Amino acid sequence: MDFFANHNIQLYILAYLIGSIPFGLILAKVFAKVNIKEQGSKSIGATNVLRVVKQTNPALAKKLGLATIILDALKALGFIAVARFYGVDMSVLWGLGVLSVLGHCYSIYLGLEGGKGVATGFGVFLILIPIPALIALVVWALCAKFLKVSSLSSLIALVALFVAVFIFNNGLGVDSNAPLYIIAVLVVYKHIPNILRLFKGKEKKVRA
Repeated sequence: MDFFANHNIQLYILAYLIGSIPFGLILAKVFAKVNIKEQGSKSIGATNVLRVVKQTNPALAKKLGLATIILDALKALGFIAVARFYGVDMSVLWGLGVLSVLGHCYSIYLGLEGGKGVATGFGVFLILIPIPALIALVVWALCAKFLKVSSLSSLIALVALFVAVFIFNNGLGVDSNAPLYIIAVLVVYKHIPNILRLFKGKEKKVRA
C-alpha cells in the first residue's frame, strides 16, 4: 500500500485515468446521438467525429470535431499545468504527459482501445515545449489545408516537432529525450493502418 501512497504514483494514475476519457465518443453520443466506435474508422478522435457526424449534420460535425481536439489536448495540458503550479518536478511532468497519451491511445474505459494520441500529445508538448509545439501546429495546419489527409498531416507535424525540439529547445529540460520518443512511438504505432493505406493510395481525405 505504500506504493500507492506515493504522491508521484498517485499523479501518474490520475494522468492515465484522465487521459483515458474519450471526449470524442462522449460528445458524439450526447450531441449527435451516434456511436463513433461503431462507424467510420471506429476511432474516438476528432477526424472520425467529423466524418461520422457530418453524414447527418455537417455544421454540428465541425463544432464537435473542434471541441474534441480542444478537450483531448486540455486533458493533458490542464493536468500538467496544475501539477507544475504545485511544483512537481519536470521529469514527473513528462511522465504525466506520457501516461496521458497512453491513456488516450489505450483507454481503460474502452477496454484498452482508443485514439491516435495526436491532440493529447500536442497538449503535452504545448505546456512543456511550447515553441516546438507551436511550430508543429503551424506545419499541421498548412498540411491539413493543402493535403487534406489527417494522418499524413499529423505525421509530418510530428517530424517538424522533432526538428524544432533539437533546433530551438536543445532537449526537453530533463536528462533524457525518452518521453518525446515514447509519445512519438505511440502516435506512429497507432497510425500504422493509416500509413499502410497511404502507401497503397487508399487513405481518405478530410473534406471541409
